[in-house]
Amino acid sequence: MTWLVAVAGWLFVFSIPDQFQARAVVYVDTTSVMKPLLKGLAPETDTEDELAIMSRTLLSRENLLTVIRETDMDLEVATPYEKDRLVEELASSIVLTGGGGKRWEKRSNVYEISYQSTEPERAHQVVSNLLNTMIENTLNSTRTDTVAAQRFLDSQISEYEQRLTLAEQRLADFKKANVGFMPDEKGSYYARLQRAQDEVEATRSALRLAQQRSTELNKQLKGERPLLDSDSYQSATAIKLRDYQDQLESLLNQYTEQHPDVQALRTVIADLQSGERAESPETAAPTGDAIEFNPVYQEIKVELSKANIEVETLKIQLAQHQAYVDKLRESIDVIPEVEARLAKLNRDYEVTRERYLDLVERRESAKLAQSAGQSASDVTFRIIEPPIVPTRPSGPQRLMLLGAALAAAIAAGFGWSLLR
Repeated sequence: MTWLVAVAGWLFVFSIPDQFQARAVVYVDTTSVMKPLLKGLAPETDTEDELAIMSRTLLSRENLLTVIRETDMDLEVATPYEKDRLVEELASSIVLTGGGGKRWEKRSNVYEISYQSTEPERAHQVVSNLLNTMIENTLNSTRTDTVAAQRFLDSQISEYEQRLTLAEQRLADFKKANVGFMPDEKGSYYARLQRAQDEVEATRSALRLAQQRSTELNKQLKGERPLLDSDSYQSATAIKLRDYQDQLESLLNQYTEQHPDVQALRTVIADLQSGERAESPETAAPTGDAIEFNPVYQEIKVELSKANIEVETLKIQLAQHQAYVDKLRESIDVIPEVEARLAKLNRDYEVTRERYLDLVERRESAKLAQSAGQSASDVTFRIIEPPIVPTRPSGPQRLMLLGAALAAAIAAGFGWSLLR
């Protein structure tokens, strides 16, 4: 039994065809000089994610069917079932590793593609085709995405430009149709109405104050005489002189004799004193008392005239403000509706305008990226070990398999002996 199993195993080991392995090692350089120059000006692509997706889609069914066609493997199958089995066997035979050494692991940017076949030329063809597909798909996908993005942005910009033109036209027509009811920089309808009512109340308060001042001035004017005799004039001059002297004492408590205000006030007092001496009874003419205009009366009369003008002005302003309030109250059913429709039109216009400007900015960034060649310079492939046609078989490990067959034969002999 041992000899039977051993001879059968050895014959099976020697009947296994030789396996030839082709491999390629490529380094993907994701550093680019253009990236820091275009930072903030052009869209930045995540090359690491692109490489991860590329490594996962390299063994997709479409890519494997392309490899099968280019290596003439499709000539060996006749039915769709056989073709599906060939795709599954090819996918399981191809080994793609990242820098870590495990399948699909990506710890660095060094990738290795290997494939075993009984035919050296076929193994070389499969690895070469996969390497070319890996490089072309990565570069072409970025360029194709850039072109497709620009084409999409152009179509969207054209659409939003038409929408923006329509929104502007609707807004202009609405403003023309509602002239006189549009809100201004003072705010909405209720804000304007409240402000107008406040102005009416403020004008009324100012008018009441002006009328009270006019009444008081009339009372004061009735208590004064328009003309003064010399004695009254001198008494008025004496009162002014005392007031100026009181002011001088107050200034001397704060400043020195050299202060300009002190000197000016002393000059005024000196003038009043000299005028009082000149018009004193001792030096006056014996023809009788001189008649002079009352300065207090004249001053009150001037102030009264100003107060009357202010009262009339405030009455006109009050009438204008009240008319504006009445006009706003008459439009209480029209203006709020107009403002609501205008707010909706402005909101739609602003949204369309912001989206349009954003799309234009993105298109310019895409054009800048394409002009600078960013799509082609983001990723650079450096082939470390190109695929070559293997001249020596890489498998199977016949000595190991022969030893395993001998061990299995001995085990089978002992088992058969025990069973017998």
